[in-house]
Amino acid sequence: MTRFELVFISTPTIGNMVPTVEFANNLTNHNPQLSATILIITNPKLPLVNTYLQSRPSSTTNLKFIHLPTVDPPTPDQYQSFIAYICLLIQKHKINIKNALINLTLTASSTESNYDSVKLAAVFIDMFSTTIIDVANEISVPCYLFFASPASFLGFTLHLPRLDNVESEAEFEIPSFENPLPKLVLPNLVLDWKSEEDAYSWVSYHAGRYKETKGIVVNTLQELEPRALCSLYNDLKLPPVYPIGPILDLDGPAQWDPNPVQYNYIKEWLDMQVPGSVVFLCFGSLGSLEVKQVEQIAIGLERAGVRFLWALRGPPKAQLEDPRDYTSYENVLPDGFLKRTVGMGVVCGWVPQAKVLAHKAVGGFVSHCGWNSILESLWYGVPIATWPVYAEQQMNAFEMVRELGLAVEIRLDYRVGSDLVRAEEVENGVSKLMNGSDEVRKKVKEMSEKCRVALTDNGSSYTNLVSLIQELTK
Repeated sequence: MTRFELVFISTPTIGNMVPTVEFANNLTNHNPQLSATILIITNPKLPLVNTYLQSRPSSTTNLKFIHLPTVDPPTPDQYQSFIAYICLLIQKHKINIKNALINLTLTASSTESNYDSVKLAAVFIDMFSTTIIDVANEISVPCYLFFASPASFLGFTLHLPRLDNVESEAEFEIPSFENPLPKLVLPNLVLDWKSEEDAYSWVSYHAGRYKETKGIVVNTLQELEPRALCSLYNDLKLPPVYPIGPILDLDGPAQWDPNPVQYNYIKEWLDMQVPGSVVFLCFGSLGSLEVKQVEQIAIGLERAGVRFLWALRGPPKAQLEDPRDYTSYENVLPDGFLKRTVGMGVVCGWVPQAKVLAHKAVGGFVSHCGWNSILESLWYGVPIATWPVYAEQQMNAFEMVRELGLAVEIRLDYRVGSDLVRAEEVENGVSKLMNGSDEVRKKVKEMSEKCRVALTDNGSSYTNLVSLIQELTK
């Protein structure tokens, strides 16, 4: 009997690392002949990833982690954007990754006793690490792409070269979207490509190499993104596409909380609330807002008169670092806000998002529309009010509101540096979310059920996972 070794390389950000690890875990749990190794690229500026990894067991029978040797990070004169920084960092690790793959094969072959042989069956890369295709080719190992963002955005990246003349167009026809994309929901790397030229170049480069992989695995499901997936299936230049989502870490290390005392207080407070009565505001692991915007949110929440739980984090101290929790809210919230809303709401720092969304008291989610957050909210049947901040989140918000009818809109086009979202917009959006979105709420509940069915025996994602494993174990 042969054991099949799979190796995973992920961008060192929490939004990419968590689904990558969970995907690897799903594969090894499904077939005991599969084992997985996650190669860890350390990024000292984003310690949240390191904390997540440290909270996991160092190794299990079929899943282990190898930390690659450190390299000198790219210097500021080498990049303009965060995307370019990440891509250059991964590129610097090519020799480390090659050595790790070779050593892994030799070690496994010499120490394995329960199997007749060990085969390095595949290397899985993500959207920013296609330079590792070269390494896989050198050692004759199949390479697959794991795409942790939506299929709609995958389709967008594949048509990125057609959008060079963005300044002269108001809307864009992209096959993975049913409706034309307004200019202002495009990501910064296209909307402001002259100032983020290196990000545009890198994304275009990576997308051009996706067709060189043996397959593309997407963290989505057929029932959620049929239009986007159909456009990918019909692209004859692409390898097979496997939608196997939702891939979620609902109660594992990603739901760790650095402040258990705070979370216990929050849980006790939620336990006392009427089911579905609380709106949860959270802007993701990298999301933070300036003081002027925080003030507008506070005013809007108070006017809306709904119960709320607000995960409020401050801007990072330096570029490429994680946001920080405030030591005090007195200097960022309007005078008297905390006193006036005693009993009505709780303001806190980092919280385990999925645990909060799972609570019966939570009936709405003001979200930055990161894809992991969207999938978590759909899993628990909690409707979203959209407030994108960075990356492809504006397009995610557009898809959820205009394409799928699974969210209500506060803004679709907000991004760092935008005009303030005024208190009136917050009030209207939150009120609509909590009191006037019956049709959206119904559709979200239906999609929640579809997400769960997709992962059961003979469900769409389960079937695609089986097909992928059959390919890996040939």
